[in-house]
Amino acid sequence: MREEQLSEAEATELMRSLLHKEGNWVDWGKACQRLQKAGYNSQTIFEATGFQASQQNLVIVAAQVYDSIYTEGAPEDLLNYCQGPCSDVLYELRILNQKQRREVAELVMNKKLTADTAKEVAKAVQEMSRLPELPPGFSNHPGDAIAYQYWKRARQKKDLVARSRLIAQGLNFAHSASARSAIEQLLSDFTVTPRVTAPLLPLYRLEAEEELPRLIPLAGTLPLRPEVIKELPSLTIEDTFAAVQVQADTRVVPIPGWQAILKAVDPIGILAQTDCLPQIVSPKPETVLIVIDRHLTTWNNQSYFLIANGDNLEVQWSETEPNLTLLGQVILILRPKKILDEGNLTQPWQMDD
Repeated sequence: MREEQLSEAEATELMRSLLHKEGNWVDWGKACQRLQKAGYNSQTIFEATGFQASQQNLVIVAAQVYDSIYTEGAPEDLLNYCQGPCSDVLYELRILNQKQRREVAELVMNKKLTADTAKEVAKAVQEMSRLPELPPGFSNHPGDAIAYQYWKRARQKKDLVARSRLIAQGLNFAHSASARSAIEQLLSDFTVTPRVTAPLLPLYRLEAEEELPRLIPLAGTLPLRPEVIKELPSLTIEDTFAAVQVQADTRVVPIPGWQAILKAVDPIGILAQTDCLPQIVSPKPETVLIVIDRHLTTWNNQSYFLIANGDNLEVQWSETEPNLTLLGQVILILRPKKILDEGNLTQPWQMDD
């Protein structure tokens, strides 16, 4: 994050404005971002304003989404709607590009969607954009994108009540006449298509150190640009003690010598928050280490991959081969070791008389 120069008086005024919640949530997001760029951490801002770290992150990201919708030339009624109590909704559009954000925001306004439904629509639009070609009958309009997801789910249901409910939801969102026709065909076609489910994430928690860890280069913390992954030098294991030659400007991280790590040909590490993962793995966000094998770039639907989506990196699973660059397969996601009482690590041993 580029540092912004703020005088103490300017920072104090921003803190005061946030404390009294002046303006709307877009103003709050921009104020929080200015303070953070100036070097004020989220805890300091919270103590001065009452905005918790999670709230700061939400309004900062949502305000960025709002600005991109504004830049895309959104009409006044859409901008006014977005300035209302919509920060949680716009936050869910962060995964989309600028044009997609405006289109989904219009659908949100027209159908008065909640944040949960907006998240579902955003994911559907993202998945639709990754297909090599559009499904027959469906356009790339956000309404057709989410209608396609309901169409797929309906075809997987044997239960007629559940199937009918999904068909009705699809028809509610379908934008094009051809999409409506495709969904309506399910009213007379009762063929059930087996569901292909996403595999479980290869998730581990570090509980004990292995005797012979492996050092892997660390690319940094998401968000990162694809070039960082491609340009990161590999580390070659030189002997049975896993000695490596490390360049002066390369950061490394030790990983226990589990089989998945020892088998990797060209592993690298990326730090990320769990809420960046495609599945919910913990109730509260925590930092994890994602290990990628850059040697494995052939798609299969039993693995997750690091993909280049424009200038962004994402960990994603795809039922069919995506029309995106695969930078490597996810071989392991490592949680930090749980420490029940961190104070015990820094306190000297005490014994009762």
